Amino acid sequence: MFGLTSQMRRAAVSIPSNIAEGFARKHRLEYIQFLRISFGSGAELETQILLAENLGFTKTKETETVRATLDETMRMLNKLISSLVAKN
Repeated sequence: MFGLTSQMRRAAVSIPSNIAEGFARKHRLEYIQFLRISFGSGAELETQILLAENLGFTKTKETETVRATLDETMRMLNKLISSLVAKN
């Protein structure tokens, strides 16, 4: 349980950290790459949430808000990536 919790925290922190780092690079292609890394961290976190539920560490009711927020974040990231790629 400790290992999974640690992994989840790292993945969750990685999402905004990579967005910020990519934006700070001031180059669109690098920004897009860091956004994709953020998206990957979101997918990793989604998997870890499912694992936590399947292992009985959490209940589905407890994670519904987290999953909804993550889903919204992933949709926003996907849209931002798509719009930046379309500008190339």
